[in-house]
Amino acid sequence: MVDAATETHQARYQRFTLSDRLEHWVQVVAFTGLAITGLVQFAAESTFPRSIIATLGGINNTRYIHRSFGVIVLVATAYHLGTAGYRFYVKRIGGQILPGLGDVRAAVRSVTFNLGHRPEPPSEGKFTFAEKMEYWSIIWGTILMSVTGLMMWNPIATTSILPGEFIPAAKAAHGGEAILAVLAILIWHAYFVHIRHFNRSMLTGYMTDREMRSEHRAELDSIEVGEAAITIPPDTLRKRRRWFFGAYAIVVVVGAALVFRFLAFTD
Repeated sequence: MVDAATETHQARYQRFTLSDRLEHWVQVVAFTGLAITGLVQFAAESTFPRSIIATLGGINNTRYIHRSFGVIVLVATAYHLGTAGYRFYVKRIGGQILPGLGDVRAAVRSVTFNLGHRPEPPSEGKFTFAEKMEYWSIIWGTILMSVTGLMMWNPIATTSILPGEFIPAAKAAHGGEAILAVLAILIWHAYFVHIRHFNRSMLTGYMTDREMRSEHRAELDSIEVGEAAITIPPDTLRKRRRWFFGAYAIVVVVGAALVFRFLAFTD
């Protein structure tokens, strides 16, 4: 067992930038607020949820707070679209988060290792198969929750486009996904990040050599052999940035205008 004093003298490798960490903690606050204000509405007739709703100032105020947290998620999602797009298009380094056959093999090897049929866990890169599963489930969940949440926010606008049956369907999907998301955080995320090994990289931005060797050995190997980073010529970098920021600005402005138009729609 490595004690704290030994660990502090190990080499450290940056895993998350300050921007990554701020984005993460904004999402944590927004998710927590949405979970509390949303689940109490889901079971509003029970005693404990009723007391929380009363503390928050009543059902209408609870809905207002819930929607405010929803707006924060939409803004954070737009920001993440920008940071992810910048990595993919401008820096050409975002492909590590994409799932592939290697992740399937890593998942199988991880299961067989945990069952005692392999001597060591799989060697994984910057993102493990478990991290990719969680990331893409969050992407899917955010899309589903955003769409169904907006549908319920303005049912008049929704039923001007879709049949009325879509409103109760949206409510059922929204509530079911909310419960699934909370359980995933409490069970899956809590185990992999806090129980199995307390991962401090979202607090400090760094991982130690021991942590990298345990969780991301393939990435550490590539760092140690000195794999060259992608070098982008200045002219190419300026051109990519110009195209990216122009396209990103259009997407954000058009998306915000459509959401505002939808929410402001009245018959």
